[in-house]
Amino acid sequence: MKKVVLITGASSGMGKSTANFLQAQGHTVYGAARRTERMQDLAEKGMGVLALDLTDDASIEAVVNEIIAKEGRIDVLINNAGYGSYGSVEEVPIAEAKRQFEVNLFGLARITQLVLPHMRAQKSGRIVNISSMGGKIYTPMGAWYHATKFALEGWSDCLRLEVKQFGIDVVVVEPGGIETEWGNIAMESLKKVSGHGPYADFVNQVTSAMDTSGSKLSPVDLLGQEIAKAATVNKPKTRYLKGYMAKPLVTLRRWVSDRTFDKLLLSQFK
Repeated sequence: MKKVVLITGASSGMGKSTANFLQAQGHTVYGAARRTERMQDLAEKGMGVLALDLTDDASIEAVVNEIIAKEGRIDVLINNAGYGSYGSVEEVPIAEAKRQFEVNLFGLARITQLVLPHMRAQKSGRIVNISSMGGKIYTPMGAWYHATKFALEGWSDCLRLEVKQFGIDVVVVEPGGIETEWGNIAMESLKKVSGHGPYADFVNQVTSAMDTSGSKLSPVDLLGQEIAKAATVNKPKTRYLKGYMAKPLVTLRRWVSDRTFDKLLLSQFK
């Protein structure tokens, strides 16, 4: 059945890829992001393009209201927007830590709150939250990013129980390493915040390891296809784990102790 889909963070990467897959399947797709100029290719294909700032409540309300006014419903909300702010816990400004939560969790929560009444009224809907393997494992210098994703995992589980009675599914997608702008942005943030202080040597080790793994990352369309599947399959799983090193690392974390996992992680940064 043709669905009305809203995808946040659709200006690049997994969000844009997912939009293309869903539109090709015949769904009505709206892409929302801060940089609308980067979604003109989606507009040219007939998709809706909306400006969205997840730190601005008025912007969030405007997006939901416009889709409801045009379509009368929202069947699928894909909460894809987010970013990785890296740096040592000691050096990341608390204002930046709060912004990380504002975008990755609170903005996501607010747009979900606004969509849910419409899904309840139609007695159906699906919320797809893009988490990360970083919601199950941890890496050095990514404390605030991991904190948002760990929080999103638990938040999604609670939401799933609450809305089941209304015919609404909640699905979590946990990408591994993917060929997107995410890694470069995170590493630039890391070097800016912690590249010249007491953690500088460790920062160099971490960025070097990231550079080495870059060629092994999974293509973005692998995740676009997986997210599209999670959004539309009749009986979705509660979680989809996909992408470079996602399954091996999450499985390893499940079976080894904290200290052992610490040692294995630190052995990669030398």
